[in-house]
Amino acid sequence: MKAVRVIPGADGGRLEVQDIPVPSPGPDEVLVRVFASGINFGEIKYMREHRAGNPMTPGVEFAGEVVRVGEQVSGWREGDRVMGHGRGCHAQYVVAAPLALMPVPEDVSWIDAAAFPNVFITAHDALITNGELKAGQSVFINGASGGVGMAAIMIAAALGASPVIASSRSAAKLDRLAGFGVDAGINASRDSQVEAIMAATGKRGVDVIIDTIGGTVFEDHIKSLAVKGRLVNLARLGGASTAQVDINLLWLNRLKLIGATFRTRSEQERLDCVQACARDLLPFFREGKLRLPIDRTFPMDSIADAYAYIESGQHMGKIVLIAD
Repeated sequence: MKAVRVIPGADGGRLEVQDIPVPSPGPDEVLVRVFASGINFGEIKYMREHRAGNPMTPGVEFAGEVVRVGEQVSGWREGDRVMGHGRGCHAQYVVAAPLALMPVPEDVSWIDAAAFPNVFITAHDALITNGELKAGQSVFINGASGGVGMAAIMIAAALGASPVIASSRSAAKLDRLAGFGVDAGINASRDSQVEAIMAATGKRGVDVIIDTIGGTVFEDHIKSLAVKGRLVNLARLGGASTAQVDINLLWLNRLKLIGATFRTRSEQERLDCVQACARDLLPFFREGKLRLPIDRTFPMDSIADAYAYIESGQHMGKIVLIAD
């Protein structure tokens, strides 16, 4: 089968498309013929860090058709249309745990299905499991034009959050986000986050913040939260990994500061996240309410071009790799 491979090197990994053997599923695994797989910025980071060891196949999400099931597997059979979360997904075949799979309706394209798993599982875990968002509560999402940010916006809107506030450094992207459920947009290049959030919430502050920027905005986040507010950090795209905390605000407002990542989760915890997402979000997905816009697709042989396009920061929505 064709697969994208990251070849380790002293200066970081490099990409090659190679022919490698089709993996064999174990007794409790499922083999899927992949037709499309989503590309995420985290895969570029892993490539840069891959300086030693064996070549690896990147990719954490896919959509395709079940071609073989292990003898201990129940609930899936050959021919089922599925999307899932896993490892080594930028390939024509992938082995997955049954609980990492979700059904794909017949009227949903492989491209749309491949754009769902990673960002919606991540956003659901941040917003619902960790952020404990309830209908009627307010939420602020920064870096909102990225895949996880847009997924969080759509989830919040679907579940009845109000107001849904989002920030971006691009006025054009903020205008587009309004069509996905944003009630108030903040231009991060010129607006005061704290002032804008207080204006949008009647000076109450927000109940939940989903943060992908990190230390450069941490103090503003503390000032922007309502009493019993929750701050969930997913990434540090702003570059700074340290910040100061006003302990008085933390104490007085009874705030929760939460870090969320898949790097330190057990396999069972990962599968629990997939199943929680499926339970809460698949009804909306089937209705067409949770579909990320597809910015661009690339054939597998153009994976390097896809990575370069993501790094350019021009896209809005999902980049999908076609496993031809």
